Amino acid sequence: MKSDIEIAHEAKMKPITEIAGILGINPDDLIPYGKYKAKIPLSYIDKEKYQQNKLILVSAISPTPAGEGKTTVSIGLAQGLNRIGKQTTVVLREPSLGPVFGIKGGATGGGYSQVLPMEDINLHFTGDFNAIEKAHNLLAALIDNNLQSKKRSLGIDPRTVHWKRVMDMNDRSLRHIIVGLGGTTHGVPRETGFDITAASEVMAILCLAENMEDLKQRLGKIFVGYTYDKKPIYARDLHAEGAMAALLRDAIMPNLVQTIENTPAIIHGGPFANIAQGTNSVIATKMGLSLSEFVVTEAGFGFDLGAEKFIDIKCQYAGLKPSAVVLVATIRALKYHGGKPLKEVSQPDVEALKKGIGNLQKHVENMKLFGICPVVAINRFTTDTDEEVEYIKSVCREMDVQVAEVDVWGKGGEGAIELAKIVNKIAMNCPYQHKTLYDWNWTPEAKIETLAKKIYGAEAVDYTAQAKEDLKKVYSLGLDKLPICMAKTQKSLSDNPDLLGRPKDFVVTVREIEVAAGAGFIIPITGQIMRMPGLPDEPAAERIDVGNNGVISGLF
Repeated sequence: MKSDIEIAHEAKMKPITEIAGILGINPDDLIPYGKYKAKIPLSYIDKEKYQQNKLILVSAISPTPAGEGKTTVSIGLAQGLNRIGKQTTVVLREPSLGPVFGIKGGATGGGYSQVLPMEDINLHFTGDFNAIEKAHNLLAALIDNNLQSKKRSLGIDPRTVHWKRVMDMNDRSLRHIIVGLGGTTHGVPRETGFDITAASEVMAILCLAENMEDLKQRLGKIFVGYTYDKKPIYARDLHAEGAMAALLRDAIMPNLVQTIENTPAIIHGGPFANIAQGTNSVIATKMGLSLSEFVVTEAGFGFDLGAEKFIDIKCQYAGLKPSAVVLVATIRALKYHGGKPLKEVSQPDVEALKKGIGNLQKHVENMKLFGICPVVAINRFTTDTDEEVEYIKSVCREMDVQVAEVDVWGKGGEGAIELAKIVNKIAMNCPYQHKTLYDWNWTPEAKIETLAKKIYGAEAVDYTAQAKEDLKKVYSLGLDKLPICMAKTQKSLSDNPDLLGRPKDFVVTVREIEVAAGAGFIIPITGQIMRMPGLPDEPAAERIDVGNNGVISGLF
């Protein structure tokens, strides 16, 4: 069997000017980054077109080490829709170097459902993450510079500054650090730390901004801390937003690449769904909808995280709504949720599948809460038995949910034709009325409780003393009407990664609450979730290499 990278290298990529032509983009308007990738000017966003075309969201059951293949299915579905005559673009997030060199690996799909050039996209791509990192850290430098200043000090109390620095790498040793050591000329000593770039509020802002003006306004609203007399300080008080936006001048434009079948692909932004909103940029989604009849996009991790935030945050800010939602599941993952050890999930076991099916059922129930028409995609592996597949199909029929098998890794778009036909039919005829889970005007506590009880299945919510203090800050800053962006483990519907399947009778513990005033949401941090991940015992970086010919190996 060929590897993903071998398949990618055998693909016949078209020059990016030809891919642009498919979308009706004048090649002279592109900002090229080599032969196979380019940025698209924002002038191609057309409100009339993006409001009438169809947005398809792909989500998944709670992820497991056995794998679900959500991005691969998203790419394969876009290729499948093109095969049945629907002009389609796939719109995805950019990979972070943290997972690439950590445990998760690359994020460009696999087999015959990949976006290309795979190595470029998984590594530095067009420099968007670097620009976001620099803009974020510029604000951090301006804060520390003002703390040091004698002539222009705003009187910021360094104990109240929660703006950390970021880097696009998993490095647990930087979570908690002290800066400003070395004497009076080296700054004011204070506790701080690093988050991963995907968790940066600048990343969230870039992905929710509508244009450059909106970007600058949001950057200016970033909450920095308080003065000694309790006055709130924002990035605009440091005159930071202009320079930060200048660093993001090119990063705000979405990136155009292609799939292995030459389907147009727009890739832009990369917030994680367990610690941020988990969806690509509003600009990228609207660009895709402006240029094609259908857009297939994905939201990070399970439906309880990325998809919920896609609907309750992104869609509400951007005025978008999905016409259909696909839930990706694998038999291997469901058996893992049923207690089957990872090394045995390839073995036939209908009983383990039955024990784990509750995870899929809960996610489908959650989808229906939003008034959308769910579709289940069984991402089939060669080890899956017909009996196991038929069991999932029978459960879906009982829930009145349409279901299709897919083999997009092995067959590309051809392996998603059945799914594409179902999605097309639902997108055109879904009788559900789209709705949100909560009203933004509710109290933060009511919104958090609604998420915990209705989406996760919790019995109650508990707040630590720190979280209660943070809630007071949310109210005092007038941010209580913002939506909720929960930071929660992706491994479980609960806030405990060890509770697999469909856990019940658990309590969600909110450890602390951060504010993202510029992005426009509140971040309750639950359980032991970290906004700076660490590398595993055997990081993927140990397998990655580059030959004398410049060819990279080991990215998957």
